[in-house]
Amino acid sequence: MALLIKNAAFIATMDAHGRELRNQDILIEGPAIAAIGPNLTPPPAAQVLDASNRWVFPGLVNTHHHLFQTLTRCVPAIQEAELFPWLKYLYPIWAGLSADAVYAGALVGLGELLKSGCTTTGDHHYVFPRGESQLIDREITAAKELGIRFHPCRGSMSLGEAEGGLPPNSVIQREEEILADSQRLIVKYHDGEPFAMCRIALAPCSPFSVTRSLLVQSVELARKYGVRCHTHLAETKDETRFCLEQAGMRPLEYMKDVGWLGSDIWFAHGIHFIEEELAELAATATGIAHCPVSNQKLSSGTAAVPAMLRRGIPVGLAVDGSASNDGSNMLAELKAALLIAKLTWGIDSLSARDVLAMATRGGASLLGREDIGSLAPGKAADLFIVRGDSIDYAGCRDPITALVTCGSSETVDTTIVNGRVVVKNGSLLTMKEEEIARLGNAAAGELMAKAGIA
Repeated sequence: MALLIKNAAFIATMDAHGRELRNQDILIEGPAIAAIGPNLTPPPAAQVLDASNRWVFPGLVNTHHHLFQTLTRCVPAIQEAELFPWLKYLYPIWAGLSADAVYAGALVGLGELLKSGCTTTGDHHYVFPRGESQLIDREITAAKELGIRFHPCRGSMSLGEAEGGLPPNSVIQREEEILADSQRLIVKYHDGEPFAMCRIALAPCSPFSVTRSLLVQSVELARKYGVRCHTHLAETKDETRFCLEQAGMRPLEYMKDVGWLGSDIWFAHGIHFIEEELAELAATATGIAHCPVSNQKLSSGTAAVPAMLRRGIPVGLAVDGSASNDGSNMLAELKAALLIAKLTWGIDSLSARDVLAMATRGGASLLGREDIGSLAPGKAADLFIVRGDSIDYAGCRDPITALVTCGSSETVDTTIVNGRVVVKNGSLLTMKEEEIARLGNAAAGELMAKAGIA
């Protein structure tokens, strides 16, 4: 099946040369972009999409999420809580997660992402109540049904309260169980080929919720199979104190000690690094998923993203979990990333193009993908289209600045993943949104009822 995007008013290729094109076409054949240029001739029976009043961007790449948290959004009791007390309140609620609930939460979060121009997402699922072993599988099913490119990260918690960790023992697992399931998921689902729709990563949750031995064995298993590793790091000052008290090392020093540095590793947040640690990240090409909205809501701090980019540290953008955001809107994240940088690090510290690069090429780099993140012949046909003539952008002189600073997902008209149109006229095509909302609300209600919360 071929698709010709005809006479696009503006195309942000985000390629290595930063080309920005006007009044040109994009020809898609199968999963890939076949050509970009003026007056392209489509093959017979090709679908033609008139883009004369529209702007085209590479699909956004979300590098850190917790999809199950869509079921615990806007809980009143924790709206003024920082990370550790926030987690302590939510862990007992999440202990009631079922496979059906995880599936419903994934549909909600993934649907939101697609509607905001995101075509590839990671997800860090780390809560496995006893007796529930197919949770990642259900997320993968949801991603397939909606048509989003998916990088599920098999999370884990093995250090409970009884052993000095933060989570209750009701939500931790034995190391052998974690490692066996991690291997199962890699063998069953990981696809290392170009245009792969599913790739697995291993993701012990954090230094305060897993054992040292699990960190060591997880990265060894990942490198044996050639998959990536991911975890939270340097998110809060509480985490730094925990690592100093328990391990006698700062968080990054601890991760280095267990073999967790390198181009196959990316950390979520990275707020509380010192200068020497930024140099270590740069030297090892270790990546960072920047989560500006969550960082602000939990009052965790502001990552030194401009300094990271200057040093050449790989940086991607992420919405983080929906209970600390409380949405999955990548366009809103673009705006937040720009504004928090300007407020914290100076008016010229980050530009709209820098932020869009993080959310496209940057995210692709963190996930180890060379086939996504920009628009060029041979690349995956992952892109989204906004209405340049919408009220949201009236009076805007630069499409990229408009996309980033206006931050509205309502203007996303079309989202295409792997050559397949999955959002059209602003609505999901692969599943009825009303049904997703119904499933999400029902699962959230059941989860809260299990926890005895009205």
